[in-house]
Amino acid sequence: MEPINVLTSKAVPLPLPNIDTDQIIPKQFLKRIERTGYGEFLFFDWRYDSETPDVVKERPDFVLNKPEHKGAKILIAEKNFGCGSSREHAAWALNQYGFLAVIAPTFADIFFSNAGKNGIILVRLSEEDVQTLLDRCTKDPEHKLTINLEAQTVTDDKGFHAHFDIDPFRKYCLLNGLDDIGLTLRHESELDAFESKHNKDFWSAPKAATVS
Repeated sequence: MEPINVLTSKAVPLPLPNIDTDQIIPKQFLKRIERTGYGEFLFFDWRYDSETPDVVKERPDFVLNKPEHKGAKILIAEKNFGCGSSREHAAWALNQYGFLAVIAPTFADIFFSNAGKNGIILVRLSEEDVQTLLDRCTKDPEHKLTINLEAQTVTDDKGFHAHFDIDPFRKYCLLNGLDDIGLTLRHESELDAFESKHNKDFWSAPKAATVS
């Protein structure tokens, strides 16, 4: 997981509430055994027309397929983003597509946890502030936002400024690029020492006699 602090990027407006994890990454892709390659399936049912057997075509009217939104690293949506099932694949798909932050008024709890563990900043702002950003990014696809994780702020060059709250532990992990494995590996030397002592104690301990 890469460290992240200040992110300046265009933002993709997706003005819908209750976007669930089955829309973020449909269930048919959960059968894959890999943990990579999910970005191409993000919002699959909205991005592609697959009604004709063996033919998958992009829907030109869907926001992610519009050339002006290519390369954006911030997604803006309405309340209750990430509701539905607890699949971690939803966070994988967003991150592997290229999104490093999602702004919304509220998020589903399990998705909120999964996203943070996969290098995505989730920014909770008021509905009014979210609507302001949705309007600005819809009217001007080149409009850029800056998310400063250290300062916990969202700003733009038109005077917008908002503060967001984040759990200190999750903030620390994102700033330092630490997922669950990375957190564990911080204690690698202590773990090695414990394992070495455990093995030594085991082999030096008296063994119970066996009866043949």
